[in-house]
Formats: sequence, structure tokens, C-alpha cells
Amino acid sequence: MEAVEIKLEENPLELVKDGIAKGMDYEQYRELVAQLAKHGQTTGSEQLEARINYTELNDRRMKRWDKTIKIPEEAQQQIAKVKSKLVFLVLSESWCGDAAPSLPVMNKIAELNPNIELKIILRDEHLDVMNQFLTNGSQSIPKLVILDQDADTLVGEWGPRPGIATQMVEDFKKEHGTLTSQFKQDLQVWYNKDKGQNTLNDLLNLLPLE
Repeated sequence: MEAVEIKLEENPLELVKDGIAKGMDYEQYRELVAQLAKHGQTTGSEQLEARINYTELNDRRMKRWDKTIKIPEEAQQQIAKVKSKLVFLVLSESWCGDAAPSLPVMNKIAELNPNIELKIILRDEHLDVMNQFLTNGSQSIPKLVILDQDADTLVGEWGPRPGIATQMVEDFKKEHGTLTSQFKQDLQVWYNKDKGQNTLNDLLNLLPLE
């Protein structure tokens, strides 16, 4: 009787833990993006001009959002109530236009509670993780996965955009088929006006409170 090779399904929890072990903290990610922007490079094997330009743009945007994003007092109180040890694992790339406004919000949340840790990995270097958390079958980023270390379980995921922006994209695609350069600019204008509050509210709803 011939031996039959049984392929075990990859375990999302273990893949996330492995990603966390290999991940960068926010300061390391910001330094990576800043250095890439300085030297006219981007993450990933494809050093495309468009991706390099977005990396430079995202570096400037994150600098601004790091300084300007404010967490309201009520939200700070909610974040402070988190007692479980959580890790935010985010899949990103330096050129991702939706990651630039979202990561600073996640960092602000993590800074407010020592029980919350933020780790970032590059999507194209961790496709095994990415493929466990697709959005409508797509490898869309940023993608956040939340691990509760105390319960040893995944307790939530988010991405690639906050709720209002997601609806804007879906409505535009429904009407026009694909996203245009002008729409992407309009979306960034919305991000600027929103000041991270929609992303913040989305993430607050994912936090396990005791």
C-alpha cells in the first residue's frame, strides 16, 4: 500500500505568533520607511517608480499624523480598561497609501496601554500569514490581526481601511469599475479631514474589555 502524504492545514494562530516574533516595532518601521524614502527605494522586490514615490509620500504623511492624531479622553479611558495582553500584528508595505494614516493610530493606542504591543511585518515577506487573512480573496493591506496572549487566541482583525473609507471605495468601484488617481487623491483628503477618528472607533470596537 502506497504511503499517502497528508498535508496539514496551516494554523493561523501559529503563523501569527511567528510573524510577531519576526516583526518590527513602530519605531523600527518608521525608521525603515524614512531610510527608504531618503534613498529613493521601497519595500518589496519591485523597485517601481510609483511605489518609490508613494514611500516618500507616506513617510511625510506619517510624520504629520504622528504629531497631529489625537485620542479623545473617552477613548483613552476605554483603552486603559484593556487588561489582557494583546499584540497588534499588522501586515504592511512602505508604499501602501492606506497604511500610512492607519498605523499612527494603532501606535497611539499601543502607547496608551502597556498591555498592548504593536508589531509590523511586510506582506510580501510573509505571504503565509497574509493568505490566512484575505479581504474578499485579495491580499489587501494594511491588515491588522489581534492576538490575545493570555487566552492564546485571535480576537479580531481589521483592514484594509476604516469603515467610511471602505464604503467610499465600494461605492466608487460599483459606479466606475476601478479606482482612479483622482479618487485616490480624494480618499487622502478624507483621511486628512478624518484625522484617524474612524480608524480609532473601528479599533476600539475590537478591544476585549473586562
